[in-house]
Amino acid sequence: MKKIADIFIMLTCLLLLSGCMYPESERAENQIPYEEQLITVQNAVNQYRGASGNLLPIKTRDMDVDQFIKYPIDFSKLVPAHMAEVPPNAFETGGIFQYVLMDVEENPTVKLVDLRIAEAIRSINIRKSANAGQVPISEILADNVYKFNHEAMGMKEEPTVVSPYSGRNLPFVITGSGDIYVDYSMDLYTAIQEYDGELKEGEDIRFLLYEKNPVVPAYSLPYTIDKNKEPVFNNK
Repeated sequence: MKKIADIFIMLTCLLLLSGCMYPESERAENQIPYEEQLITVQNAVNQYRGASGNLLPIKTRDMDVDQFIKYPIDFSKLVPAHMAEVPPNAFETGGIFQYVLMDVEENPTVKLVDLRIAEAIRSINIRKSANAGQVPISEILADNVYKFNHEAMGMKEEPTVVSPYSGRNLPFVITGSGDIYVDYSMDLYTAIQEYDGELKEGEDIRFLLYEKNPVVPAYSLPYTIDKNKEPVFNNK
């Protein structure tokens, strides 16, 4: 009996240790955009606006930054006055999402940025730096948008990131200025097929991805439709 008890204690300790050693950012609760957490943060934002004369609980960013990451929520202005704690899936607590506000002028709405995409881009930029800042081009995709030659950069496989919308593996593109972006063409093609409204050439169609989804398509170039109603880059 003592041997069985010893084995049980050993297994319990191993389980506890594995839980403590599991990377914070990889825990399941830190990777899911729970609707309840979004509602809690939205309510807190609304309360803050009401108590502060319609000010927004956001951090200061340069105005020329990507529209989807321009207004990150400052949880220090919300906790503990308007909510008990920062959500476990937020970047501030080891999660993979940054909470941001969209439509700040008309209807400030809480959305999420998937920071795994930012991390993937950072990894590519590190490889680019190791290559003296040079990125060999393998294909011209649109005006000032290119597919880069990952093999010439020393990568065995083309870098991809999991889409927060479809679960597909999405590739990356590069512009003439050397900036890396995720390519949402596949997701947008599907979204166009499912959209009942009218789309116009020249219109930024990325709203199709986040209109009914909590995650915004950050770190991407603008897209529109061509005459065949298919997504194309609109990097002008």
